[in-house]
Amino acid sequence: MKTLPVLVNVALAVALLAGLLVFASPQLPAQAATPSATPSATPASDLACDTGRTIQVSGTAAVNVVPDRVVVQLGVQSNGVTVAEVEAANTRAIRKVIQALRDQGVAEKDIATDWYIIEPLYDSYDSLYIKGYRINNLVAVTLRQASRVTPVVAAALKAGANQVVNVEFYTNELRKYRDQARELAMQAAGEKAAALAQAAGAQRGCVRSITENTWSYFNSWWYGRGQNQWAQNVVQNALPAGSSGGTGDGPVSLGQISVQAEVSIVYALK
Repeated sequence: MKTLPVLVNVALAVALLAGLLVFASPQLPAQAATPSATPSATPASDLACDTGRTIQVSGTAAVNVVPDRVVVQLGVQSNGVTVAEVEAANTRAIRKVIQALRDQGVAEKDIATDWYIIEPLYDSYDSLYIKGYRINNLVAVTLRQASRVTPVVAAALKAGANQVVNVEFYTNELRKYRDQARELAMQAAGEKAAALAQAAGAQRGCVRSITENTWSYFNSWWYGRGQNQWAQNVVQNALPAGSSGGTGDGPVSLGQISVQAEVSIVYALK
């Protein structure tokens, strides 16, 4: 019988065809499982700031220090009939004053002309008649040893200076004291906000904004001609008479100067 070889041939053909189909079929890439997205937890600090309720407060502070640098405005006022006459007299006088300052150990870089003006002098009965001229010649003297202010001013007056217009006190460590004043002002604002929030039945939350306040003032020296910015490098005021720290040996007492800071802070309420 020939049936068996035929069946074998058919089986081989089917197996061969199945192998070709497996080899030719494209392999689909395995798909990774996509994890389900879970909402992230919001920190408690963010929740405390996520509110429309706020409170705004201000805090001020002052650090009083003994000055270690002094600037003195002094000079010579001269009167005469003609401009040439009064100018010559004023030049001679101011040179003597400057030499006296040098003899006191004041460096050349610390002596600078600060104000020089020539103005006519009018007759008191005839306002159109010029009876002479006046020169105001002022120098700014920087003393890097504050204790030297009294002998230096005395020497200048003895040499012919007839004007001492202003004495200003400074500290060479302004940045350090300004940082201290800022820290104290921040502390004062925080304590005020906490007290107000507690009185309102709430609690002080996180800081929303901070603003440092500055302002301008007019210096009274020379009719307020100099407008100073009350900011980082010039917030230094002389305290009332009787403050500690003065030399006590002359007409100029050092006293203390006040380095001030003021901040405005907005806090969230919770």
